[in-house]
Amino acid sequence: MRILVTGATGFLGKHVVAEAVRQGHDVRAVVRPASNSTPPWWNEHASVEIVRGELRNASSIPSMLDGIEQVIHLAAVKAGSFYEQFAGTVIGTENLIDAMVGAGQRRMVLCSTFSVYEYLGRWSWAKLDEGSPLEGQPEHRDEYCQTKLIQEQLVRDAAREHEWQCVVLRPGVIFGPDNLWTARLGMQISERWNVRIGALARLPLTYVENCASAFVRAAEYSGKEPVVTVNVVDDECPGQASYLRAVIRARKESTRTFPLPWWAMRVLARSAWLTNSILFRGQCKLPGLLRPPALHARFKPLRYENRHIREVLGWQPEFDWREGIRRTLNGRADEVASQTGPSRSHNEVLNHEGLAADLAGTAD
Repeated sequence: MRILVTGATGFLGKHVVAEAVRQGHDVRAVVRPASNSTPPWWNEHASVEIVRGELRNASSIPSMLDGIEQVIHLAAVKAGSFYEQFAGTVIGTENLIDAMVGAGQRRMVLCSTFSVYEYLGRWSWAKLDEGSPLEGQPEHRDEYCQTKLIQEQLVRDAAREHEWQCVVLRPGVIFGPDNLWTARLGMQISERWNVRIGALARLPLTYVENCASAFVRAAEYSGKEPVVTVNVVDDECPGQASYLRAVIRARKESTRTFPLPWWAMRVLARSAWLTNSILFRGQCKLPGLLRPPALHARFKPLRYENRHIREVLGWQPEFDWREGIRRTLNGRADEVASQTGPSRSHNEVLNHEGLAADLAGTAD
């Protein structure tokens, strides 16, 4: 299969490209014109084609789709103002959809996020799954939640209107090289001090190699359902304290952790929210930790499962979270399985030199 991957040089994108190649697919990797984070092995591998372009430039997209059988859409902007994220995430997706319609392309895998779910009104320790309600007031959360909700709805509407086959994947917390810390733990004050908010809440982790394999599985999906939505989490979701202890121990760090109880943070955020509403009519820009909707989205203790993605896509995470930490710190996450020719078995792999640095880069 010939697959177009947007956001290919991002943290997840590099691993999706590697996994797709390992599974015998040809990949056209979309790279921003100014990016210099392209792994060297892409230039040497017959199954990888690099195209430079910008999704916000509609005229550059049609040529990207020539001969493509499947689109894996990972590109999104995760930081900056609402308008910056809207331009990169929403407008880029609108342009891609228009180009796909013009090209007659009818298959897409979209990377969504757990951020689209509603958290404030849920009971603690409730199960969050694909049927859970989405955020109804994203303006109280953050720009990322707002733009990802819009992006997902755009793709769903296009899939229904044009009779596409579309798989929407909502990963939890993707961790791996340069991404062992997560905002669901709390705050990093310095290299020696962390503030951990809560202790027992489960982290909806998915190790980056596991997550990448889920996206390739989704690209291979041939079921009857035209639009499929699945959450991506690994089999075991550790508690905050357990995960943070394991990371510190594996890194052999002398980092100290200051624990802040979840109930105390809730009281503080609620007080700040009410004060802002009563005295300032909600006009003060509070940080996320002092806005209950955003606070609950990061730290509320919930339960997670991956039953649906297992049933629909036949996906099984290969590595547990402890092995994910070990592979990250040992550089094993950055080994890429390569094929040297069309007759070679998918299980015969070669480790390419120098890829530890290549795959450890940040999102483009």
